Amino acid sequence: MFPALLNRRRFKDLSEQEILALAIFSEEDDARIYRAFGERLRGDYPDTAAMFDDMAAEEDGHRQRLIDLHAARFGDVIPLIRREHVAGFYARRPVWLAETLSLDRIRAEAAAMERQAGDFYLRAARRTSDPATRKLLGDLAAAEAGHTARAEGLADALAPDARAAEDGRARRQFLLTWVQPGLAGLMDGSVSTLAPIFATAFATQDTWTTFLVGLAASVGAGISMGFTEAASDDGQLSGRGSPWKRGLASGVMTTLGGLGHALPYLIPDFRLATGIAIAIVFVELWAIAWIQNRFMETPFWRAAMQVVLGGGLVLAAGILIGQG
Repeated sequence: MFPALLNRRRFKDLSEQEILALAIFSEEDDARIYRAFGERLRGDYPDTAAMFDDMAAEEDGHRQRLIDLHAARFGDVIPLIRREHVAGFYARRPVWLAETLSLDRIRAEAAAMERQAGDFYLRAARRTSDPATRKLLGDLAAAEAGHTARAEGLADALAPDARAAEDGRARRQFLLTWVQPGLAGLMDGSVSTLAPIFATAFATQDTWTTFLVGLAASVGAGISMGFTEAASDDGQLSGRGSPWKRGLASGVMTTLGGLGHALPYLIPDFRLATGIAIAIVFVELWAIAWIQNRFMETPFWRAAMQVVLGGGLVLAAGILIGQG
């Protein structure tokens, strides 16, 4: 690792030929990244994918202009020098990360790429003395500035119908991948742990024992729900997205749902801890009803009646069992 860092060149020490070579390979990399974005989005967002295809083609055009200039000044042999060979130079995310980025993140990533490329060409133009090279680098800096505006306005550049359709698909994907599994986990963690936690609390009136039972129930339920969600559907046919994302959302929210009313039992006073835990239970249940209303478009009072009534019954069962 350290030899690689020590062997990097400083940008100010690069020759004009090396600056051109760096620009050539940078344009090649950017074109590949844009094509990867296009492939990632083509199935669900064909209009945005087509725009990324056009941006990749423009990067190919820039690369060819740089190659032609290099051939005219230095010949056909281009030195191998990439971003990672230059100290302090901007880096690109690995292409495979496109598989995990959302539509909005991809658009933002493209805008950042264009800004960085534009800054590079301005710096490179100041380092060159050849008029033709300086002119080309200045032209490319201006072109990248135009691309930055285009990348920042990718959503606005779409036709209204196409943008509405793509935004609708993005929201649906967000719901399927994150909200639904997370909501299921929160409901399971909040409700299923009520009975064991409050039964233990009223049976032992020992806050530390109750906390340990709640912690074990919450973590165990989170692990179970997370792996169950991840293994239940690979997302290829259902379109629900990455199983690991869904498993993470479900597992984390399940654990949090149980811990919410287990943590108060870190308080040594049993009555105080129980009062706070019961209050948190109703906050959790109302939060579930709000999420159902906000994201799943379930009428709020219907969701509240279902969740609060069901949770209240489980809470009452746990208390009665513990007192018995």
